[in-house]
Amino acid sequence: MKVQKRAQLTGHTAAVFALAEGSGRGDFFSGAGEGWLVHWHLDAPDTGKLVAKVDNQVFAMLHLAEQGMLLAGTMHGGLHWIDLEHPEATRNVAHHQRGVFDLIQVDQFVYSAGGEGVLTRWSIDEKRTVESIQLSNRSLRSLSYAPGINEIAVGASDGHIYILDASSLVIKHVVTKAHEPSVFCVRFSPDEQGLYSGGRDAHLRIWNPHDNYACLSEFPAHWYTLNSICFHPKGHLFATASRDRTIKIWDRADGQLLKVLDTIRHRCHINSVNKLLWLSGDEVLVSVSDDRSIILWDLH
Repeated sequence: MKVQKRAQLTGHTAAVFALAEGSGRGDFFSGAGEGWLVHWHLDAPDTGKLVAKVDNQVFAMLHLAEQGMLLAGTMHGGLHWIDLEHPEATRNVAHHQRGVFDLIQVDQFVYSAGGEGVLTRWSIDEKRTVESIQLSNRSLRSLSYAPGINEIAVGASDGHIYILDASSLVIKHVVTKAHEPSVFCVRFSPDEQGLYSGGRDAHLRIWNPHDNYACLSEFPAHWYTLNSICFHPKGHLFATASRDRTIKIWDRADGQLLKVLDTIRHRCHINSVNKLLWLSGDEVLVSVSDDRSIILWDLH
């Protein structure tokens, strides 16, 4: 496998934590610690457009393409509904008490993971909360949805993964002590045959959604906290990012490590890699870091 660093974007002035894909035309959004939300295009990677600024750190983002909206979850628990055509119409809702760490869309609803351990369902049309459920007394860190089985996985700082029915929000299963002491990321594989998780213990674990979430595989993937997992649009590869400043590319079929992107050999990030996004239309891997930069990677 060959990896080429396409570009390194340095527009942000603080650590970058959040990514969201655009409308499938080679564009994406980033959110960072200074509160900036920036729109980038692959055809002009050196020029980002500031689309909004919020009053504190952006930890989570979600692009609602049909509505032309960008959602941003912040350190103080606010959810900002940003109209990309009319930013002056932005609606800010203070809801979670200790931060919003992840956002996902399921049909006409958005789900937010809160730092106080609350999962909230929001109506997209009405931009208001519909229902909330207290899952833990610790932060909810990551969300993933499997439409084929209609389940939401929630990774929490108590070390557990909560499996909920997406319609009723009934807890169907709890993977206890999935990671010690905290689960930082969860991601269903595109074929929904595995739930992949990573945590502060630097381990990667794969759980079977069709066998009561029994553990299929586990191994130490990084030296420090595993922050993010994402899948190639075709599903045959996945990537992991860590506080150890590396990005690793893995074979989805057999779990073989194919490539390690590090600072010395590949001019990777010089600080913690916080989030990954594989753009579906262009198959470009995007990474963001505490070093305030965004890197675009081409893999061949």
